[in-house]
Amino acid sequence: MFEATVTPAQGAFDFEPAREPGAYAALVREIGEDGAGEVRAVFWSETSARLQLFRSLPLALQHARIAREAHSLKSAAGTFGYVRLAGLALRLEKSAASLGDAEFRDLLEQMDAAYDAARAQEPKG
Repeated sequence: MFEATVTPAQGAFDFEPAREPGAYAALVREIGEDGAGEVRAVFWSETSARLQLFRSLPLALQHARIAREAHSLKSAAGTFGYVRLAGLALRLEKSAASLGDAEFRDLLEQMDAAYDAARAQEPKG
């Protein structure tokens, strides 16, 4: 499957698009329109559930699981070119063990906003 490598700078998320438009087209070329559409629908569903899951996990007790879930989110978001969301998930993956509760909640809010921005940039139709 198409996969993007994401290594944005710490403050880069405010200035880049939420979505890289060419990523989905590359996926369509690789697996076809129907397959790409189905996989993307699963991505939206799983991402919504994963963002809710992060809020239910106690950071101090579950940082390893949070890091694993963030890794999965980073990979999936990168596949579809959701650059901002993938970058924030990477930040969570790398820092889950060292974040304080306030930082964790702030990062989750940024991830929610990136998810909403990616949805808003989705082509209609």
